Amino acid sequence: MTNRDKVKALVKVESSTGNAFLYLLVFTSGMTTLAVELSASRLLGYVFGNSNLVWANIIGLMLLYLTVGYFIGGRWADRSPKRSTMYQIVLWGAFLSSLVPLVSRPILTFSATAFQNLEAALALGSFVSVLILFAVPITLLGTVSPFAIRLAVTDVQSAGRVSGQMYAISTVGSIIGTFLPTLYLIPVVGTTRTFLIFGSLLFLVAFYGLWKEKQTHALVYLLMPLIIAVLAFFVITGPLRPPIEGFALLYEDESAYNYIQVQQDNNGYRYLLLNEGQGVHSIWHPDDFSYGGTWDYFLAAPYFNADFSPSDMSSLLVIGLATGTIPRQHIEVYGDIPIDGVEIDPQIIDVGAEYFQMNSVSMPSLTTYAQDGRYILNQLDGNYTVIGIDAYRPPYIPWHLTTVEFFEEVQAHLADNGVMVINVGRTNTDRRLVDALTNTLSYVFPTIHSIDVPRSFNTILIATQEESTSTNLFDNLDNLPSDSHEMLRQVLTDATVNLVETNRTEVLFTDDRAPLETIIDSLVLNFIIGGGTEELR
Repeated sequence: MTNRDKVKALVKVESSTGNAFLYLLVFTSGMTTLAVELSASRLLGYVFGNSNLVWANIIGLMLLYLTVGYFIGGRWADRSPKRSTMYQIVLWGAFLSSLVPLVSRPILTFSATAFQNLEAALALGSFVSVLILFAVPITLLGTVSPFAIRLAVTDVQSAGRVSGQMYAISTVGSIIGTFLPTLYLIPVVGTTRTFLIFGSLLFLVAFYGLWKEKQTHALVYLLMPLIIAVLAFFVITGPLRPPIEGFALLYEDESAYNYIQVQQDNNGYRYLLLNEGQGVHSIWHPDDFSYGGTWDYFLAAPYFNADFSPSDMSSLLVIGLATGTIPRQHIEVYGDIPIDGVEIDPQIIDVGAEYFQMNSVSMPSLTTYAQDGRYILNQLDGNYTVIGIDAYRPPYIPWHLTTVEFFEEVQAHLADNGVMVINVGRTNTDRRLVDALTNTLSYVFPTIHSIDVPRSFNTILIATQEESTSTNLFDNLDNLPSDSHEMLRQVLTDATVNLVETNRTEVLFTDDRAPLETIIDSLVLNFIIGGGTEELR
């Protein structure tokens, strides 16, 4: 072998070793980028929710920031094709990514207060401010792939192969960055610490690379984790979202699905709040079972059947169990009838057992399922007197629980005198979702009834297996046995007062096409444009 060949071989070995570290950096950068994006949705979610509008803003702006990063990274690499330059860029990207949850937390806390007071303009401004915080770190992380390709390519003939390998490894990192925070880290350590874990990992890789380059100023960058540690010490204290004024915070945690809070007022009423906290998903009191809310009106559903009495109520299925307000009320009225409750988030079921007496001692006839509602419905064999759907994630209902095909599956699990009841959102001026669901239900059930829940923006739709009229409700109220529970009598009385005319639109929700989100997005936009004067639950 000639000296020239030996030099080529040595250069090839050194290039291969150097490229291996570049691949590691690209992998870690891709993983961190997606982890930051997924964690951003949770960071914003506990104040602003997880609506399509929020997701569209997050994904759209992240892609914009990455696009700018790709462009800048390519030009930067051509002007300064040095590994030390790239490592310093990554160090800043890791540092600023870790800084986001710490700097944004005061803004989000302020936004939460604004939302409680329905100050939409302030909340919207805070939302934009938080998204702007991601601009610099995501742009810097976007520079990594083109910069690494520029450094790794030693000849034109290998450019395609090297580029393909870089993007493949970056994508593998992105896949891990998608699942690891969502399925494990966020539920275990929380959103803020998830940011810090990925930012720290990327920082360590880049710092090692810079140290290997024998850059004497590398030690200066150790000030970055020191700054993060100091800020984290002062910031990661107290609740993510402060409790309502005058309320005590009993529980706070993040699950794989939700940000969960349990708050209690001075009168002993406990409330389950999820994510942005704009909807009360369950309520509990040791002695009071009647709350004047949407849960109460589920009791009225079967009384739209002709000649229905309390003794005819034999079983209940609730999809969207939360922490068991509806089953608890039914057990209070009817005794220990068989009840199946479906809640997709197992941690909410655990919270219900600990803080809302949703356990085998207080509610022995309740069987809980931590599953998707539609999936478990088709695994159950029972024919129910009432099937209730209350699976809101304000302001959204899962679209697959609103289609003709789903309602046909519900109907197949109802007794001959069974009814289906669903909680639907609206505003004072916009009933499009209510009317669309009424139309969809009418393709499956012969009669639909509507009750507007007072002091709320909710409508209860009741669909009966048999032909029915609203006069049945009045007749059944008049014929209630004298020993019937007083809460049932009060709910039926309130239901007769709040009956509203049932209207339909031509909108039909099917498994193939369900423009549910389009309607709700419009409701949300009108809410924002209107200055937040209406509350969506």
